[in-house]
Amino acid sequence: MNEVVGRDDLLLVTLDTLRHDVAAELAAAGRIPNLARHLPGGTWEKRHAPGSFTYASHQALFAGFLPTPAAPGPHPRLFAARFAGSETTAGHTYVFDTPDLVSGLAAAGYRTVCIGGVGFFNKQGALGDVLPGMFQESHWEPEFGVPSPTSFEAQVERAEQVVAGLPADRRLFLFLNVSALHQPNWFHLPGATREDGDTRASHAAALEYVDRHIGRLFTAMSSRRRCFAVVCSDHGTAYGEDGYTGHRLGHEAVWTVPYAHFFLEPAA
Repeated sequence: MNEVVGRDDLLLVTLDTLRHDVAAELAAAGRIPNLARHLPGGTWEKRHAPGSFTYASHQALFAGFLPTPAAPGPHPRLFAARFAGSETTAGHTYVFDTPDLVSGLAAAGYRTVCIGGVGFFNKQGALGDVLPGMFQESHWEPEFGVPSPTSFEAQVERAEQVVAGLPADRRLFLFLNVSALHQPNWFHLPGATREDGDTRASHAAALEYVDRHIGRLFTAMSSRRRCFAVVCSDHGTAYGEDGYTGHRLGHEAVWTVPYAHFFLEPAA
């Protein structure tokens, strides 16, 4: 990462609430081709989330604690704040001297941009300002939020505008929180109604919706130079397993998440 930072643009996409089992099933069945073509070996890596809900998880992500591989460690990290005694800081780790990765990349000359999705990024109150406030530039509109059936399309359009408006020589760190998978998501499942409610099937349909449009995001982020991308979930969510529904709870469906990182080569 010490070679990547300063050379390439950076993209972090959190597919908010995406479960690992659903993501893995869709990749294996060929239902998310635009994502799968970038996944190493065409499969998601199984990891453990750093938090059980959006706010806690993103505080950890922005401190350099990406989801941890679901196997005994220690597992060296891509990014880490400099502090004594860290057992997961290795030679390939990009070490920053600021409290969080966002300000660390800003200090390294990156333009840091947040495109929010769920309520913790809506800037409509003090709490909704905390995470976007880490960035030099942040965007949120009601069209980006969880009730919108076209939220991801709107977010991608804003990302395209951000990239187009940036000087060619300025490196970019773009963070995008995808709200489409979060409840409510019933409207992404063909034939479903509000009365049917959110289900594991509508969660899967929401991921298919995201896949239909994520190619535009990848194209925009590789339009200027090579881009290093991290695509992962911040936590999963339960749909009735063992009596649990939702997240901010300690269930396997919540703690186990899909993860991938890869390079997006410059567009022709």
